[in-house]
Parts: sequence; structure tokens; C-alpha cells
Amino acid sequence: MALSMHRDSNSSGSGSSKQQQQMDASKYVRYTPEQVDALERVYAECPKPSSLRRQQLIRECPILSNIEPKQIKVWFQNRRYTCVSLKAVGTCGFFIILFNLCCDSLLAIAEETLAEFLGKATGTAVDWVQMIGMKPGPDSIGIVAVSRNCSGVAARACGLVSLEPTKVAEILKDRLSWFRDCRCLDVASAIPTGNGGTIELVYMQVYAPTTLASARDFWTLRYITSLEDGSLVICERSLTSSTGGPAGPPATCFARAEMLPSGYLIRPCEGGGSIIHIVDHIDFDAGSVPEVLRPLYESSKILAQKMTMAALRHIRQIAQETNGEVQYSGGRQPAVLRALSQRLCRGFNDAVNGFVDDGWSIMSSDGVEDVTIAVNTSPNKFLGSQYNNLSMLPTFGGVLCARASMLLQNVPPALLVRFLREHRSEWADYGVDVYSAASLKASPYAVPCSKPGGFPSSQVILPLAQTVEHEEFLEVVRLEGHAFSPEDIAMSRDMYLLQLCSGIDETTTGACAQLVFAPIDESFGDDAPLLPSGFRVIPLEPKSDGPAATRTLDLASALEVGHGGARAGGEADTSNQNLRSVLTIAFQFTFENHYQESVAAMARQYVRSIVASVQRVAMAIAPSQLSSHMVPKPFPGSPEAVTLAQWICRSYSMHTGAELLQADSPAGDAILKQLWHHSDAIMCCSVKMNASAVFTFANQAGLDMLETTLVALQDIMLEKILDEAGRKILLSEFSKIMQQGFAYLPAGVCVSSMGRPVSYEQAVAWKVLNDDDANHCLAFMFMNWSFV
Repeated sequence: MALSMHRDSNSSGSGSSKQQQQMDASKYVRYTPEQVDALERVYAECPKPSSLRRQQLIRECPILSNIEPKQIKVWFQNRRYTCVSLKAVGTCGFFIILFNLCCDSLLAIAEETLAEFLGKATGTAVDWVQMIGMKPGPDSIGIVAVSRNCSGVAARACGLVSLEPTKVAEILKDRLSWFRDCRCLDVASAIPTGNGGTIELVYMQVYAPTTLASARDFWTLRYITSLEDGSLVICERSLTSSTGGPAGPPATCFARAEMLPSGYLIRPCEGGGSIIHIVDHIDFDAGSVPEVLRPLYESSKILAQKMTMAALRHIRQIAQETNGEVQYSGGRQPAVLRALSQRLCRGFNDAVNGFVDDGWSIMSSDGVEDVTIAVNTSPNKFLGSQYNNLSMLPTFGGVLCARASMLLQNVPPALLVRFLREHRSEWADYGVDVYSAASLKASPYAVPCSKPGGFPSSQVILPLAQTVEHEEFLEVVRLEGHAFSPEDIAMSRDMYLLQLCSGIDETTTGACAQLVFAPIDESFGDDAPLLPSGFRVIPLEPKSDGPAATRTLDLASALEVGHGGARAGGEADTSNQNLRSVLTIAFQFTFENHYQESVAAMARQYVRSIVASVQRVAMAIAPSQLSSHMVPKPFPGSPEAVTLAQWICRSYSMHTGAELLQADSPAGDAILKQLWHHSDAIMCCSVKMNASAVFTFANQAGLDMLETTLVALQDIMLEKILDEAGRKILLSEFSKIMQQGFAYLPAGVCVSSMGRPVSYEQAVAWKVLNDDDANHCLAFMFMNWSFV
């Protein structure tokens, strides 16, 4: 322990020598880590060395030559004190005693931390570069910079808020309220300093963002003080042997990270309000995680988004709420809505991390390690006070979580999460939703395990709240059930989800995109139990220094190269798009005592089906889907994409007498690529008796016009995109199309899948014939289209 020890003032002597000893007693010694190591080695052999042994120690260790024998004596005395107290009062009591014992030493560390922090906040102690992708103008978060070529990762921000410095300091100290990754923050001890400040020993735990790495914890000294100009400062750094402070107690399931001098400088403004300077500088011990995941812990941009900018955004949110600029929604005050958002995030983080001290344990797998099943049998995990009754407890088995992680290639996180939010039917199972919703009913296990597949549902999103910069949305999702048979009517009721969506702005750099939701009752209370599930997609910054940067890996399968789309280790990325991200999926379910195994099997299969759905979606929305080695995947029961492209072009030429593509008559894949990149929106839809016409194919311009993807295209019906006038024209021309094979349609307006109106100058509709000249589908081409 690198502690500061007082000189021994108990020796007898003359008055002048006593006075000198008293003067010496006011001084302290900072031991270097090397000196502490030498003293600790002797202490391990002899905790109470004699005077002769102490003198011998100084002779044998030149690094101790500048320390007087009396100081060595005091070091050993204090070392034996601390050992007794550790056994007598436990770890917490040990640090309280140690804290008071070494306050002079800690004050020196605090002042040093303050100086280093100010050098980063207002100077060039770190090589700062302005963060790109920030919104300009008065509504921006402020000036944000990230580190370049420094130890660990660092970010800083500066902004103006309309709150007084003391209020700002109070908010920032409460890291649990705004830092979504913070699991706990405990002030182990606090002591006032002679200059009016306060020193605190702080222990903090931080969730792991994925299932593939350990959570982090910190043991820090936090120094709160005022500067001569009236500014408030809260600065902080880790206590380690190298910084001269006592190392904190180790914790299971956590890797110790180091906080380098960081903090907040809060300056009062003359007209009211505050100017805030924030610095976060952390070494996450990236070397302890799998190499492919290290960018998560080596990215200053991710740190800026998750911690630095989050603090400034939270303060601005509180300021606007305080000033009455935020409107209440649904009768709930902003603080209540923020608390609900926090509970959703915390519940999802708990599910992803599955800490043993929360009651989680891992179930044995079924032989395939892609999905992990964890179980928590503690009633406190889910049951709220209104459900914690004698009639329910005997049947309550616990909570089960199925989770998986995977690496995605060339899929923007914001785009993927936005698709998952807007097209829930692409991946969700109504039968599983029914089972999740059943946990909220008076008889929660009336549906032990609904049949998968079930009947479809549509969703209606009802907004509740959004943050000041619209980077996060809290909303209620109503799932409307539709029954197709009498026996399904009882189960086809509407269900509700409380949902949190964040990071769906594609222009924001370094942001994590997340979709988290939990089933709720129709009239959910502020303290209603929440069991969150969902998706988190975190970008991995591109790396050009090594083959690992250009490999597609399935992290859920022991970090081995997966099937399809994988490149050899040294193969270059020919598309120059090396956008990678980590997707983490976690779904939670309650279960009855006797149904644990069946629910586990259902959950495992459900998450596997979701992974497969996400992989299909990722292939469809990847920007490079038509690179030299990829073509659109055909839908089940449809011809190969190249064959369909040939039918479309041949039928157009046959009916209209004109060529759809260039006159050089391309063949094979070239036809598909030309059709795909055609400037006009081309799409095909099915033509079946007594059934609505649904789209089965569209080129890139068609997908852009409909604002959809190849996967979601099948959910769109022709009649839904045409306005009333367009439907009437198509109906009047339909017989003509079927008889002569085509028809020209006048200019009009249609609607995209997102509800946006689209105008076009002309459209052509024609029959697409297969190789047997039988009707296969109906094709449309919308010319010179644009959003209104």
C-alpha cells in the first residue's frame, strides 16, 4: 500500500528537538511502488522487524536510502494496524479506517488529480481531435472531442446549460441516474478537506455491453472542490499502487478497469446557468477481451456517446424539464418517464450480464453453444408487490433468459434497429408474445407455452416521450391480434409493450443502437414489473491493420468463421466497406415450477429463429448486397433472381416493342445487375384469384421508393401504396393489361410503406410470362418518381 506515513514524534529529547519533531510530524512521505514492494516483501517474512533489521533493510535496498529509520518503523506499525482492522471490521470498515489514516496522502493524490484533469479539460494534456458527425447549430450537444494516440480512451465535451453549478454538480455526481451502463455506485467513505473540499472513496460497477466479455469495476478517489474563480470541480481517478493510494477490494465476475484523471469543471455564467467541461479518460483493459471485441473497449467515440455526451444530454434534459419546456405525456411527469426508460435499460443489462449475485445461473446446453440459457429463481427478480401473493408464489418458478451475440458485416446499426422496430412481424412470433403477456394476468400461466407461428398481428406505435435531441424514444406498442378460426378468438386479444428505442440516427458516429421492450398491462402503473427483452447493436470501428478486420465471424460459435459470406483471413475487402458491429440478443420469460425445461426449449428455439431472421434482414439491407459476389436471394417458391430478371425484360420487350435495358442484350447476371440499378422503380406483384396482390420483387429504386427491403417487401400489398385515383385507373386498365399484355398509366401519387407520398410522371404495367408463356406476375415501372 503506497501510503503517506507521519514521522515518529514519540521519542524523548530536548525542547528544541521536540519542536523539530512536531514540525516533522506535520510532514508525510509518498512511497513509490518500488519502495512499497520492498517493504511488503520484508513484512511478509517479518511483520515486526527490530531496529537492527530495519537498518539492515535500508542498507540492502538502495531505493529506501532516502527514508529515515523512524519512518520505516511507522510504516510497519501502520501496516500491522490495518491488518487487525481488516479482520475485525471487514472490508468496508478497513477502507474507512485506512481512509482517515491516510487523508494527508489522499489529499496529495486529489490535488494531483485536479491539476491533471484541468490540463485535459482546458488544455492540451491529451491530443484532442474534434468528433465528426456532430449536429451543428444551437441545438447541438456542444463541442465534443476524442483522444488520439493516448493511453486508454478519452473524450471531452463542453456545453452551456440553464442550471446553476451546484445543481449541475448534484446531477453529475449521481452517475446512476444518467450513465446507463452503471450498475452500482457506492461512496465507501468521505472526509472534508482543510480547503473546503471533500474527498470520497468510490466503488463503481459497469455492465458489459455484450455477453462475450466481463463487466468492469472501478475503485476511485473523487475530489470535489471550488476554484478561486468560483468554478466547481468534481475530478476523479483510480486508486492503485502506482497512483499512491490503497487498491480496492476485488470482485468476482468483474475485471478491474482504471479511470485516469477525469471529471467535470462547472463554471457559473453571469446571466445564470453554467458552462460545463466534461472529461472521461478510461483504460478498460482491452487486452483481456477477445481480439475481435477490442474495438468496443478501444473506441473513444463509443466512450463519448455512452458517457461524455450522455452526461451533457441528461443535464440539458433536466434543464428543459425544470424550465417547463417539456410537455407531459399520458399524465406522467418527465421524471417518471425517465425512470421507466432507466428500468428498461437496467433490466436488459441485467439479462445480458446475468450476474451470480443477482441469482442467475447457467443451464446446461443442448450441445450447441450458440444460445445461452440462464435461470433466476428468486421471486424478487420479477414479482412486484401486487403480484407477490400467496396464491401465486407456490407456482412461480422463476425467470429464464435466452441470449446470444453475433458479429454483423456491412450493416449499419441504426438501419438494422430501425427495421426491427418498424417491421416486428419479420422476426417476432405472436404465440411467444401471448406467452410473455400471460405473466401479467391474474392467472399468469393460463397459457403454459403457446404454439409458435400462431396467428399474425400488426403493431401500432404510440409515442410516450423522447429526449431533447431525439436520440431516444419511449413508446407503447399495441399488438393487434387477428384470429382466422373460432378456436383462435380467445387468444387473439390486443397486447401491449413498453418499448425504448435509441441510436437510430444513421448520421451519428459511434452510437449504440438499441431496441428494448417489455410486456405491460393496458393500464400499467409507474411501478409495474418489467421484464425487458430486445436487441443491442454496437459498431466496431474499422481496422486496417490485420486480417481479422476483414473476416465475418459468428461470435456465438466460439469465435469461428461462420458459413456463407466469410472471407479467408488475408483476403481484402474489395467493397472498401468494412463496417462491422456486434449484435446482442436477450429475451426473458417467466416460467411455472414444472415447466422450466419446456420453456427453456421454447426460448432457445425462439432466439435461434430470431438470429436467422436477423441474418436474412442483414443480408437484405447490407449496402453491398449486389457486389460482384452477391445477388438478391429468391423468395420461397419463386424462380431464381436471374431467371425472373430475364422474364421481366423479355416480357416488356414482347408486349411494348421496346427494350427495357440497354440495347447490347446483356445475359446472365448482367441482366439482373442492370435491372437492379435501373433508375426507374421496377417491382413485381403476385396476381392470384380472390387474394390481394402483394409485392414479390423490386429493384433498388423500387425499394427506395417503397422505403422497405427485399425481406419486408412481401408484407406490402399493391392496393396499400396506390391512392384512390390510382386504384380506379388500375382497375379500369386491368382488362387491357391482361388482353394486350401492358398499359401506360398517367402521372399520379402513391404512398411508401412509411406513409410518405411519392409522385411519379408515368407508370407502365405489364404481364410477366414464364418460359412456358404462362402468366407469372404483374410488373410495374414508375418513372421519374420523387418524394413529395
